[in-house]
Amino acid sequence: MAMEAGEIERLIKETFPDAEVTIEDLRGDGDHYACHVLSSAFEGKTRIQQHQMVYAALQGRMGTELHALALQTGTPS
Repeated sequence: MAMEAGEIERLIKETFPDAEVTIEDLRGDGDHYACHVLSSAFEGKTRIQQHQMVYAALQGRMGTELHALALQTGTPS
């Protein structure tokens, strides 16, 4: 079962209301996305911690509804 980009963005923004989210469907199949997330919530966190926070925001859908996510995270400049 594929997941729409809008659903990914909605879940991320529910957890990080200030987030700037950019999503690209890499294959056009709804299963392989590239996602760039900027949020002040990542301040002082390692890249691994930032990614874990985004995966938690996806509420267990990673690996089930969402097959692959090339994730980039950071804080706003």
